[in-house]
Amino acid sequence: MTRYDAIGRAYALHRRPDPRIAGALASALGGARSVVNVGAGAGSYEPADSAVVAVEPSAVMLSQRPAGSAPALQGSAERLPFPDGSFDAAMAVLTVHHWADRRAGLAEMRRVARGRVVILTWDPAHAGFWLVRDYFPDLIEFDRRIFPPLSELEGVLGPTEVSAVPVPHDCADGFLGAYWRRPAAYLDEGVRAGISTFSRIGDIAPRLERLRADLESGRWATRNAGLLGLEELDLGYRLVVGRRAD
Repeated sequence: MTRYDAIGRAYALHRRPDPRIAGALASALGGARSVVNVGAGAGSYEPADSAVVAVEPSAVMLSQRPAGSAPALQGSAERLPFPDGSFDAAMAVLTVHHWADRRAGLAEMRRVARGRVVILTWDPAHAGFWLVRDYFPDLIEFDRRIFPPLSELEGVLGPTEVSAVPVPHDCADGFLGAYWRRPAAYLDEGVRAGISTFSRIGDIAPRLERLRADLESGRWATRNAGLLGLEELDLGYRLVVGRRAD
């Protein structure tokens, strides 16, 4: 049983594709006609104008793929069941940090893609934001252990292009940084259920109560007043594109 068989049962409710992030991913895929989506989850960000095949280890996540979505196989990144060069491109969205063997999974993506490998990830060198700074420092320390350094991606994929993916203040996709301007959302158990790291750290209840108190007293707004007028924020999410050398 994968981790997401346990924690992902209502995942699709809060992890919906954000159109601005979808646009960045589509541009990075460069018009690829065939794409394998590795660690595909419930199918967010799969391009509608490409022939997509999804690979996902969790049966629970596969069951949440909407009707009419791309065909999907239950399998792991580390052993993709396709011949070399089967697809124009391979993509992976906020999933590499969950793989049992990151380097093997990245090498498999490189093997099956004739062209680009496109990965949305988080840069563990980033300083983080108020949630982890003021309430959950153990959360960012855990994420820094599991997210690959960008140099690791380049070491397997070859030369890469890296671009920042700013998070909109009203981001539809409920990953960890999505609610940076909507702090009360982190008090919602359903929201937290869509953020895997919350299930992998210690007792969170006292920290949530402190956040609740800071919101009610106005301390949070005073401390983070500089964020309230921003439309988007760089929280360390990065789009990494590796191109096969000709």
